[in-house]
Formats: sequence, structure tokens, C-alpha cells
Amino acid sequence: MDVRTVWRQWLTRHDRVRDALPAVPLIVIAMAATAVGKSEWHEPRWGEVVWTALSCVPLAVRSLWPLQIALLTLAGDLTLMAVASHMSPAPAASLVALYTLALLGDRRTAWAVGLAAAVAITGVYAATHSDSVVGGASLLRFDFAVAATALGRTVRSRREHLAEARARAERAERMQEEETRRRVTAERVRIARDLHDVVAHHITLVNAQAGVAHHLMRANPDQAYEALAHIKENSRAALDELRATVGLLRQPDDGPGTRAPIPRLADLDALAEGFRASGLSVGVARRGTPAPVAPSSELTAYRIVQEALTNTHKHASATRADVVLDYGPHSLRVTVTDDGRPGVPKGAGPGHGLTGMHERASAVGGTVTAGPRLEGGFQVVAELPLSLDPATA
Repeated sequence: MDVRTVWRQWLTRHDRVRDALPAVPLIVIAMAATAVGKSEWHEPRWGEVVWTALSCVPLAVRSLWPLQIALLTLAGDLTLMAVASHMSPAPAASLVALYTLALLGDRRTAWAVGLAAAVAITGVYAATHSDSVVGGASLLRFDFAVAATALGRTVRSRREHLAEARARAERAERMQEEETRRRVTAERVRIARDLHDVVAHHITLVNAQAGVAHHLMRANPDQAYEALAHIKENSRAALDELRATVGLLRQPDDGPGTRAPIPRLADLDALAEGFRASGLSVGVARRGTPAPVAPSSELTAYRIVQEALTNTHKHASATRADVVLDYGPHSLRVTVTDDGRPGVPKGAGPGHGLTGMHERASAVGGTVTAGPRLEGGFQVVAELPLSLDPATA
């Protein structure tokens, strides 16, 4: 921290010293001005120096009562000019007080007092020194009073502009921090949904296939061996998708090969095959004219199907589920139905699957409805846009 900063901080903590500080150069200037002769230096006129010092005493509280101090110093300087015309010191204390009033007071009061003081100082000086009101010396004092007021208003305007700019910068910084936190929260929720979908799907299949293997281990070792093979495949698929999800947290320069391909609608057949291996018959059908789907909508559709089939296998006594992709002109309808009946869930209690579906669909501008069917079973219907508008994308 430099000396200037330390000095400013010290003055900020000592208001009276800061207010009285202008008196020092004023007294020094008064001594020098009264010691200058026409051809040589002489002893200062101590009467004028003492009067200058006395007139500066009220300045010690000028920031507390700027209007009162301006009027008091102005009255003192005008009195000196009227009763001691042989002394012609500049109304220095009044100028400092006018500057302070313009700096701390309101604009109307500052200019009213400043102009009145300029006229009064000019008139009294002209009357007591037999000078013209428009004479050089008189106008100089008029200019001094107006300049002090104008300088005070200019400094105040500059400080207000700086304070406003600082407030705008702080407000922009807070908004940026809030936006960053919002984006981090949204990204955390999205990754949590991905992890939930991946883990719930694959662990459900592994659990089901492990149960099949355990049941058939003694009675039919060949089928048990096949179930164990499916467990191995699903475990590897789970690890690949977990690696892909966690890979989203990597930096761009982490090197190639750190991210697995994102699941696509073309992978639904492989997804259905995994459920078939665990005992749930799954059919996949496509209607309409297949059209290009935005990557976000495609991933959302895949995850919704994955979560719906996982819920069917985990929470319903179903033997079959059907997945239908219906391509429209501007949207893709995804329907997943099963023939199960509500009952005691096979796994843990209800989780965040349906909530995750709604969040995923809303994120791309789509909707999800889910509920039991009248003819039995459960149905999930998602309406997703084929292409995203720039704001959603």
C-alpha cells in the first residue's frame, strides 16, 4: 500500500483534520502575498495573515454544516472588506466554504449562495476600494466565487458518476455470479439425471439377471451361464455410460478417448435386447417418416425410454412393454406402455425417475405425461421437438 493511499485512509478517519487542512496552504499563501513588494520582499503584514488564519477556523467543521459555515465565512470576509479597506486579502475561507457547499449541498442552494456571494463580494470590494464593478480586480473576485461553486459541483458530479459506475459493476458482478451458480446447479441436476438413468437401468438389469442365475445355477447351469454373460455385458455397458457421463466433467484438453458415444435412438434395439435378456419382452416400433432429431431431443427420448422400461421392470409385474416412436412434422412422440399391474415394487421405493423425465423434457421444450391405463398397465408419453429454437438449444 503506497503512502498516498495510507494518507487518504487516515484523513477519512479524521474528519476535522481533513476539513481544516485547506487552512494551511491559505495561511502560507497569505504570508507570501503580503510579503511581496513592488521591487523587493519585506516582512509579511501580520494583521492580514492573522485575519486569514482566524477566518479559516470555521472550516474545521465545514463538512458538518456546509451552509452555515459558508454564510459565516462570507460574513467575516465581507466585514473585513468593509471596515478595513486598506487590507485587500482574497476571501479565501469563503471560497473554500462555497466549494464545500457545492460539493455536499443540493444544486439549487449551492448556486443560489454562490451567485449571491459573488455579487456581494464584488459589490463590497468595488464600493470600499473605489473601483468599478466591472473592473479587473472586482471581476476577479466575482470569478473566484463562481469558479469555487462550479468546481464543487463538478467534483460532486464526477463522484456520483464514479459511484454509479461502481454500483453497476458490482451489480453486474453479482448477476454474473448468480448466473454462474444457476448454470452450475442446472448442470449438476442434468448430470444427476444422467447418473440416475444409467445406474438405475443397468443395476436393475444386473439385479434381475443375477436372480435368474441364482435360480438356475443348480437346475440349469447352461441358462445360468448365459445369465451371467448378460450380467457381464450390462456391467460393461454401465461402466461405459458412467465413463461418458463423468467425461462431461473433463476439460477439453484432457486428451482423446475420454468420452464414450452418447446414446442415440438407433440404440433402442440394443436397449430392448438387454431387457429381453432379463425376462421382459420389449418391442420397438417406428411410425411416420423418420426425420433428423436434434441431439438434445434424441438423448432425451432415449433416456425417457430407458427410465420407463426400468420402472416397468422394477416396479410392475409386467411381461411385455412396447415402445413406439411416432415422427410428426415438427415433433417426435415417444410412447412406452406395459401390461403390468401396480403391486409391490421389486426393488427399492420410489425414486426420481418420473421427475427426471419431466425435467429432461422441459429442458428441450417438450412435455411428458405418465399414468395407469384404463385397460391395465402403465403408459408414458413424451412430446419432444425435432429441432430446438436457439434459446432452448
